Amino acid sequence: MERIKKVTQEISELDTELIKKTRRRLDNLTKPLGSLGRLEELAAQVCGITGKESPALGNKVIFTLAADHGVTAEGVSAYPQEVTAQMVYNFLAGGAGINVLAQHVGARVAIVDMGVACDLKPDPRLTVKKIAYGTKNMAAGPAMTRQEAVSAVCAGCEVFERELRRGADIIGTGEMGIGNTTSASAITACFTGRPLEDITGRGAGLDDKGLARKIEVLKKALLVNRPDASDPIDVLSKVGGFEIAGLAGIILAAAARKVPVVVDGFISSAAALTAYRIEPKVKNYMIAAHESVEGGHAHILAHIGLKPLLNLQLRLGEGTGAALAMGLADAAVKILTQMATFQSANVSEKKNE
Repeated sequence: MERIKKVTQEISELDTELIKKTRRRLDNLTKPLGSLGRLEELAAQVCGITGKESPALGNKVIFTLAADHGVTAEGVSAYPQEVTAQMVYNFLAGGAGINVLAQHVGARVAIVDMGVACDLKPDPRLTVKKIAYGTKNMAAGPAMTRQEAVSAVCAGCEVFERELRRGADIIGTGEMGIGNTTSASAITACFTGRPLEDITGRGAGLDDKGLARKIEVLKKALLVNRPDASDPIDVLSKVGGFEIAGLAGIILAAAARKVPVVVDGFISSAAALTAYRIEPKVKNYMIAAHESVEGGHAHILAHIGLKPLLNLQLRLGEGTGAALAMGLADAAVKILTQMATFQSANVSEKKNE
């Protein structure tokens, strides 16, 4: 816990004076006042986060963390558990959606084994931070020990710091883990207080019968474990996942280092919600990439107070939505730093009426 406390203590408020200065510059660019909408908000936020008047987002990193979930034994997923490992190999081979979209926006993908249920073949592109071979079945007891939850958050911090040394101007969160929408739903229910029926979705493609079973399993897990919403580590240990805990650590560490965090979909946002409950100041460092079709996602965003940039009916995960939104963040910064002002372009400004 000392590592986590140290990281959270380093998270500061945004530079409000620089944000005001950035907005004044945006207002003086050759366009009608506020005409670039959310892009202007985004540019000001990035300046406030980084503390730089003219930030550059050349080094983009998507963190895709993988882990398995013991609750899959309850039949909560349309896919078998071995798909998690198979998809990690797909990431490494460059064949997944996140590989395509990351390349499209000029981001590199950091692939991390946080708790896949088998030993993956060694690969220099794979970071192994395996806490255990998947979590335990949370419908029968805690998903992990408290120490495992702490270790997973700290592992996320370590993964971020390593990538930061390679260069990371903006990061995105992503994940892979069969059964992880079940964990995300449980976390969301704990922190938001919303009924499970409102926040539980079909994941990778459950039918009506499968969805009903998933909700029943979640009710059982919350009853058996009684996670304490005032203690985020307790929630993680009772109903969390190793990849979710790791992403929470990445988000906290990025905020401590003044690096913008683009949050992907439902599972990534459950990690963001956990990080927010650990340290509320982290909210200002987050950029919500999109709103997923998973019902719980909108409730998470509303609880934290984030506005999604996109709504493309995405539900893949992996960091795909974050990659797309990174392109918007890059565009916003380039508007700020490359667009002419009325004075420099010798363009007449709006007449005062």
